[in-house]
Amino acid sequence: MTETLPPELPEEDIHPSIARNAAVLSAASIFSRALGMVREIIIPHFYGASGLVSAYALAEFVAKILYDLLVGGMLSAALVPVLSDYRRPQKRAEFARVISVIFSAIAILAAAVVLIVEVFAPQIVFLIGGDLSPEYQTTAIHLMRLTAPVIWVFSSSGALAAILFARERFTLVALGDALYNAGVIIVVPLFYKRLGIDALAVGMLLGGIIQLSFRLPEMRNSGLRFTLNFRHPALRKVWTLYLPILVAVLVNIVQGGIDRRLASGTGDSSLAYMRTATTLYQLPHGLVAVAISMAALPSLSRWAAAKDWDAYKNTLAAGLRAVLVLVIPATVALWILAEPTVRLLAEHGKFTPADTYWTYLTLRYYLIGLVFASVDWPLNFAYYARGDSKTPAIVGILAVGVYLLFALTLLPHLSFLGLAFADGMKQMAHALMMIFLLYRWGGRLGHGVWRTALAATGASAVMGVILYFSANAVMARMGAAGLVPRITTLLAPGTIGGLIYYLILRWLKVPEVTLLNRLLHKLIPAR
Repeated sequence: MTETLPPELPEEDIHPSIARNAAVLSAASIFSRALGMVREIIIPHFYGASGLVSAYALAEFVAKILYDLLVGGMLSAALVPVLSDYRRPQKRAEFARVISVIFSAIAILAAAVVLIVEVFAPQIVFLIGGDLSPEYQTTAIHLMRLTAPVIWVFSSSGALAAILFARERFTLVALGDALYNAGVIIVVPLFYKRLGIDALAVGMLLGGIIQLSFRLPEMRNSGLRFTLNFRHPALRKVWTLYLPILVAVLVNIVQGGIDRRLASGTGDSSLAYMRTATTLYQLPHGLVAVAISMAALPSLSRWAAAKDWDAYKNTLAAGLRAVLVLVIPATVALWILAEPTVRLLAEHGKFTPADTYWTYLTLRYYLIGLVFASVDWPLNFAYYARGDSKTPAIVGILAVGVYLLFALTLLPHLSFLGLAFADGMKQMAHALMMIFLLYRWGGRLGHGVWRTALAATGASAVMGVILYFSANAVMARMGAAGLVPRITTLLAPGTIGGLIYYLILRWLKVPEVTLLNRLLHKLIPAR
């Protein structure tokens, strides 16, 4: 029996809820990324691109990958689809018991992981950062133990986020994510002199607590409670869905560890360069791909459960087109304006022009994989919505093999830049395999995807030429020193290029122009 469309989703347009929810997530993501940029301005200003930042990058990496292992990897692949299923009228009476069982299991497991990190921090640092100078290895061990409790905070907060996503309540989740960056912004300027590099760890912990506190109020009437009774079929279903992803996450953890170990052998500052470049790379990725994919997942899960494959494919196609029309120009713009972007955001305080040079080169190598990584998110979620977590996991393992092939081949020639290029090749291989397999399963990706990709690429190429010459003209006239010239070098060409891109899409009559207008109206409501 095919599920009927809810009243707010008329049959001629099955994805306004995606635009609405993506707008909420995107608005919060804009705020989050803005705070993230402030955080990334603060860190190099007070610490430069030193070995201390590389030591902190190791501790931060461990906290985040262990969160991915416990919750992040299962959130979209298992938690949201299973919890969304229990939100259906037939099962809704069980929802409170299900969320209590799942949350309690995650909280207990995360507490155990925190204890393991506290005990084995020296061994972990040796494995992934053993080529750092001894003094920075000692600092990394100290920071890892200091940040270990945030693993529990992140995991508990992630479990609550899954519950809220299943209930299609995005606002507080998004606000919590946005304000996470406030921890470092608050702590570092106030306590830098007293705490030194420890201020970053304290700020990270404070940010996690802020994030968690924004999700707790929504749990007040949800029936959530702590329990030690883990006998519920939902928990087994989550585990069944997550098991293939767990293998892929473990492989990715190994790849990440190898990446950090290889980078630490190329110089004490390499991890700091890669960390700053990754933050800039993730700006359009998080703002567009993650927001749209998370907004689409409940709808994809609903259509898959109802076996309404036409609606499923149309929803997926809408998400892919929205990602392409936004990420392709963002990639081109960030590639061309990489140097002035890094100079504006990072080159001050202890961050030198030489640091700017290596950071923007690293960013450009990472950007090779940005479009592929962004398209990959809705493709992965399309499989998760069908209850198929095995296919993305297998593809992920194969893609890590591609990374290792390029990384080990290019490291002697390109140093840590080869690692960034290898990451781009990994993203490309993963996305192409997912597209091929999805085509084998259901034919075309959906109406208009390839047309939108071609139109966005052509319009972005024209925009890129305009960006290049206009940025050089501004820089030649105003120079690169001073805040006003640096802002102008980005703002003036970016505004002109964005307008040209938009007008070309309108001239080509790309349907996603309407979607862009809708998102803008949601983000900036008419008064």
